[in-house]
Amino acid sequence: MAFMHQKFVDVIPGCYRLTWQRVSLFLMATLLLSFACASQVHAHAVAEGDKGYIQEISGVNIIPFMYLGAKHMATGYDHILFLLGVIFFLYRMKHIALYVTLFAVGHSTTMLLGVYFNVGINSYIIDAIIGLSVVYKALDNVGALRRWLGFQPNTKIATVVFGLFHGFGLSTKIIEYNISPDGLIPNLLAFNVGVEIGQLLALGTILIAMSYWRRTTSFWRHAYAANVAMISAGFILAGYQLTGYFVS
Repeated sequence: MAFMHQKFVDVIPGCYRLTWQRVSLFLMATLLLSFACASQVHAHAVAEGDKGYIQEISGVNIIPFMYLGAKHMATGYDHILFLLGVIFFLYRMKHIALYVTLFAVGHSTTMLLGVYFNVGINSYIIDAIIGLSVVYKALDNVGALRRWLGFQPNTKIATVVFGLFHGFGLSTKIIEYNISPDGLIPNLLAFNVGVEIGQLLALGTILIAMSYWRRTTSFWRHAYAANVAMISAGFILAGYQLTGYFVS
């Protein structure tokens, strides 16, 4: 993976390399956009229909919780963006499987423990951190972290750590369900299985699209722009959530 990063960095035109000045200007623009849209900012909310249904049932309900887990992951654009960043320069299935497993271990751990011990984090804060995880991975992809820090951060450790934060995001959403303690453990495990199913579905879609894109000559020409777009999206997501936190 380090080789792929170096190859990519070597082909970046000098005029397009990230600079602190450009990052600062972008952050200012993002913050202005976030405050301008403050009235429309909300943390990822639980769908009212799903929330009402879960609050009305009790006991073991494997299928409904699997469905909710799969739905949340498959429609969670922040999780999908992070996954895209993780596998962007991974070609071998064993490497993809390793990083996706590390991510799954991280988010499964904090999701299960967070709900079981009723430990939630403010939705706005955790979603802002998840948005910044997208920024981190995209910056890593374009070699910015190695240039700025002078060394390559361990990508495996970073994947696990951000997986832990993503798991707290999931646990926070589940706690919002106010689910019955009756059948809690089986339901949590079912939700987690659903999350993994949704993750595999999203990952499969990404891999199919990436496999076709990588066969074209445009991949290396536009890979940098794609990661810059992910950086932008991550900053905007984080800005929205932080704005929601301060104005709520």
